Amino acid sequence: MARTILDENSLAPFLAAFYEAVRRDPLIGPVFAAAIADADWPQHMATIEAFWSSVLFKTGRYKGNPFGKHQALGVLQPEHFARWLDLFRDTAAARFHPEDAVALQARAERIGDSLRAGLFFRPETAVEPPVVGGADAPTGTT
Repeated sequence: MARTILDENSLAPFLAAFYEAVRRDPLIGPVFAAAIADADWPQHMATIEAFWSSVLFKTGRYKGNPFGKHQALGVLQPEHFARWLDLFRDTAAARFHPEDAVALQARAERIGDSLRAGLFFRPETAVEPPVVGGADAPTGTT
């Protein structure tokens, strides 16, 4: 397959190929199947295309709450995000020029990091980093 430039025209075919891989994936495919009925996929893809068009090209086509949608699923785990990003990276690398694929992947990782932080970060369970150079730190003299 010839690699292409990432633009508004190449976005929909990329997302179609990516979500085809997602739906077949043994880890995340069932999550999507439980959340989106087959008959609802065309509308979901239109929403996804609007989201990425807004993110990448600042078209303003997306009007929604991706965090709320993901939070409402109640089943997502960090490994789901890791697999989603792996498939995204592979699909982008196969379809776009390397610099576009890397830029697209970087954007996807920032979005994934934000969603993961909102879904999984719990301040009450975070480990405090050690204090370096505090009053109890060794001075290096004996």
